Amino acid sequence: MSASAAKVSRKENSNHDGADETSEKEQQEAIEHIDEVQNEIDRLNEQASEEILKVEQKYNKLRQPFFQKRSELIAKIPNFWVTTFVNHPQVSALLGEEDEEALHYLSRVEVTEFEDIKSGYRIDFYFDENPYFENKALSKEFNVNEGGDPVSKSTEIKWKAGKDLTKRTGQTPNKSGKKRQHEEPESFFTWFTDHSDAGADELGEVIKDDIWPNPLQYYLAISAFKGLEVLGQNLPTCGITLTMESREQ
Repeated sequence: MSASAAKVSRKENSNHDGADETSEKEQQEAIEHIDEVQNEIDRLNEQASEEILKVEQKYNKLRQPFFQKRSELIAKIPNFWVTTFVNHPQVSALLGEEDEEALHYLSRVEVTEFEDIKSGYRIDFYFDENPYFENKALSKEFNVNEGGDPVSKSTEIKWKAGKDLTKRTGQTPNKSGKKRQHEEPESFFTWFTDHSDAGADELGEVIKDDIWPNPLQYYLAISAFKGLEVLGQNLPTCGITLTMESREQ
């Protein structure tokens, strides 16, 4: 390599190193500006959360008279709540046969969100006189403790003698009178004693966020399919396939 070529090479390397230093400086400045902008975004998000909470609190109060009116109307429909729970895919998976029998005495369900909605809610179940437990009402409440951790508490169920569904054996008699083992889901009522993960209580959240806003859609679910079956039986055999979409149209 000639001396002149070596000089050119060293000059190019020097220019490249300078470009790297400039690039790193620009990147660092960009990162600092991004952090400043992100802080503004976070501030606005926090402000939005506060505003959304105020709106939720406002409309939660406005909804209360309608919830009350709805409860009064539901009371006129026998087995409304047990039908609603059985028709809900997530809740029905938690129900054994005896749970369903007990829930036939469920007359009313109420969900109450606390004034500061972020702090928690309570679900109340009201029962008619029944052969399973003495309680007229069972409740489970979710809130946060002084340390900010989610916690829950619930009514102690006063089971009648031999009727504690949380201690069932999972056995049913067969035709020969012998008992056989069968798969049974854990009793729905064990939920009232389970406080292991109050911050992620799936059943509580399903009832509060999915069922409570519109329980009628689940109550009517099986009725809709029964109606389709009847319609299908009465239709002439003309090659028409009846679907939910065609019924809605």
